[in-house]
Amino acid sequence: MFDTVVVATDGSESVKRAVDVALDLAARFDAAVHALSVVDASEVDASPEQLREELRTALETHADAALGTVEDRADRDVTTAVREGRPAAEICEYAREIDADLVATGTRGRHGENRLLLGSVAERVVRTSPAPVLTVRQLEPAGDGEAAESGEVAETVADA
Repeated sequence: MFDTVVVATDGSESVKRAVDVALDLAARFDAAVHALSVVDASEVDASPEQLREELRTALETHADAALGTVEDRADRDVTTAVREGRPAAEICEYAREIDADLVATGTRGRHGENRLLLGSVAERVVRTSPAPVLTVRQLEPAGDGEAAESGEVAETVADA
């Protein structure tokens, strides 16, 4: 059913669970895995001009580390890519370029609550992806510090 799975990652805590779910799916279907991290061009452009190159380098280093985490967790070879641009647009373009069968992503990234102001990258990917999208939310800790049991995996596979 799935031959090529794209895992979109920004290295955040909330994406770790999405990586695990996507890698499990890829293993079940013996699918090729592509890990993609996008350096958000708006972050670079919004920084003072004299700091842009330093920030870009730091964000690229962070993206490489996020991709390394996917490679470390995988039981198979992972094709990795770092892109710069608008995250949702770059994720969808990459999926289109490699003819992905599935795009997997977490529902909250590094921007956390800012998503209410800016809109969710995951939501934009769901709306514009050329392939079905699997969104995986991070479990919220229960009152006693353990993972909440209700709705253990909230996945959405949406046909774009």
